[in-house]
Amino acid sequence: MKDSILSARGLCKSYAHNGGQNHILNHIDLDIYRGDFTIVMGASGSGKSTLLYTMSGMDSATAGKVIYQGNTITDFKEDKLAKLRRGDFGFVFQQMHLVGNLSLFENVAVTGYLNKSLTASEVDKRANGLLEEMGLSGMSKRLPSQVSGGEQQRAAIARAVINKPCLLFADEPTGALNRKNTVEVLNLLTGLNREGQSILMVTHDIRAALRATRLLYLEDGRIIGELTLPPYEPEEEKARETQVDVWLSSMEW
Repeated sequence: MKDSILSARGLCKSYAHNGGQNHILNHIDLDIYRGDFTIVMGASGSGKSTLLYTMSGMDSATAGKVIYQGNTITDFKEDKLAKLRRGDFGFVFQQMHLVGNLSLFENVAVTGYLNKSLTASEVDKRANGLLEEMGLSGMSKRLPSQVSGGEQQRAAIARAVINKPCLLFADEPTGALNRKNTVEVLNLLTGLNREGQSILMVTHDIRAALRATRLLYLEDGRIIGELTLPPYEPEEEKARETQVDVWLSSMEW
């Protein structure tokens, strides 16, 4: 039986709109399992990013609850949520949000310093190791403006995993990248997952969806479909793409 690390039960998110309620998430029940590369797809406005932000504690729920390793985080105060996001969760976004006047090394290391679970020298060693793993060791002293978008995103991934998060959240991490950089970023995420990193990602890109071990389809704030896949293998990509295409067609994507 799979180990559930994050769960949503009856999760709802609504906004007041023109005197009524706009229901973004509609009573979602969902388990995220350890070791999975879970990817959520759906049309624009289906609630994908809202689901990610609500389950990660970055946004509040209107109703229902989110449970992380037995703790109901929807009851947490903001300081406790911030500690959780800083240590147990990692985040990668479409826009990299690197600090412009810090080097790539500093952008990665500062997250480790803030967590305070490692000494400064341990953080420095891990930051340098991650930059090397991301193919950025020769660029560690450069500012974000001095490297490409793909290189910025790789640095952002290093920053997201420096504290060895239990779960990595990714919101359209390839949405602003060209094809070459998209493949490089997806390869890094796939590699992290192979090493045991649990990932929850939202995307509209079928190239990204192919990397999933579990695909979910969201429509009008509800999960209406699920597809389980074996770990990604490059030589099987064509067959995998056909399988995912057929599934997406059945979802009327």
